[in-house]
Amino acid sequence: MPPASTGASTLTVAASPQPSPAAAAAATAGPSAPDRLEPGRPGYRRMSFALFAAGVATFALLYSTQALLPAVSASLGATAGQASWTVSAATGALALCVLPMSALSERFGRRQMMTASLTVAVLVGLLVPFAPSLGWLIALRAVQGAALAGLPASAMAYLAEEVRPKALVAAIGLFVAGNSIGGMSGRILTGWVAQLWGWRAALGAVGLLAVACAVVFHFMIPRARHFTPGSLNPKALAKTVGGHLADPLLRRLYAIGALFMTVFGAVYTVIGYRLVEAPFNLPQGIVGSIFLVYLVGTVSSAAAGKLVARLGRRGALYLAVSTTAAGLLLSLADQLAAVLLGLVLITAGFFAGHAVASSSVSRTATKGRAQASALYQSAYYLGSSAGGTLGAVAFHAGGWAGTVSLGLLAVLGVVSITLYGTRAARAERRRLMPVASVPN
Repeated sequence: MPPASTGASTLTVAASPQPSPAAAAAATAGPSAPDRLEPGRPGYRRMSFALFAAGVATFALLYSTQALLPAVSASLGATAGQASWTVSAATGALALCVLPMSALSERFGRRQMMTASLTVAVLVGLLVPFAPSLGWLIALRAVQGAALAGLPASAMAYLAEEVRPKALVAAIGLFVAGNSIGGMSGRILTGWVAQLWGWRAALGAVGLLAVACAVVFHFMIPRARHFTPGSLNPKALAKTVGGHLADPLLRRLYAIGALFMTVFGAVYTVIGYRLVEAPFNLPQGIVGSIFLVYLVGTVSSAAAGKLVARLGRRGALYLAVSTTAAGLLLSLADQLAAVLLGLVLITAGFFAGHAVASSSVSRTATKGRAQASALYQSAYYLGSSAGGTLGAVAFHAGGWAGTVSLGLLAVLGVVSITLYGTRAARAERRRLMPVASVPN
């Protein structure tokens, strides 16, 4: 099946919520060098632990308020839409800063950028629990998100430069596993701590977890041996970015990633409000534990490659969309078991669809793969930011049914883009067919 038929290119199997940077790094890794890191060589284990810790800290901090939104609303007298900005401000700032941070890492070094980003984000994280008002809380979270943008922008490039190609996938897997575990454990930790001591103590606990991770990273990350500083060239960067945005296939991939994340951000920002209210009336700790469903996403993203092999890229994408839509509809029921099953289906569908789209970006881009991947991250986190805010507004206006309607609208957008890509591919084949049939 032609790549354009699904809005995706050749699939590289993804086993995490953030597969696109991994694919980009793997595609741009240089030739093997005798002193590059690999399992069994000095420094590889230290590097793996360091980046795993950095991944845990990054996503524990980034989504630290998501499981706490009902408590934040009650404490600060905020609506769901207003409180959701404590998540959207962080993810939105990260989305806007990924490209600039990736450019700075080219000039000042990957290790230096990761260290500076993690240090600033952790320091801000220690201030967040003391925010005197919702406005201050949102502002601090935006600064935190901007700081965190330097870590994913640099980590994959660091691995591509310092690790032997044959060991690169395993090294990236550990960093991404840290992302997943940080995102899940941060939400669970905040849920249970908030139930016992309040949401400010919960944010403090995440801050202390991030401090511990930052200390591990600082003392264990090996110095870079293969980084060559480049010059900051805004014109060249703008030209590369403009070229990617002019590519219709890449634009479709970015839009698909953003729309899938809009669904996911809306659902997981608002689900806490739904579950603490009647008829469920769940305590905060149990609501935080709902995020264990994230483990389903790890399985479904890992299975995306097999789905593509069996169904084709278009079939896998449609299956992901159908699964997500079925989960949204099932979550409308007032039975807890049905809601939980709905969350499982939404999570599985989201991660499978995200894997199909994100792992195709670096394959589609023939030049500037790092920037292509950064643009996907920007679209992804902008979708998260928009989904969180719009989902909360929809919940305030129409309850959970309003949030589900928003999700179904985003799903319809993915279907429309995929159908458009299919028609465009067929038209291109028809246009080239007479040329291809001319004998040499």
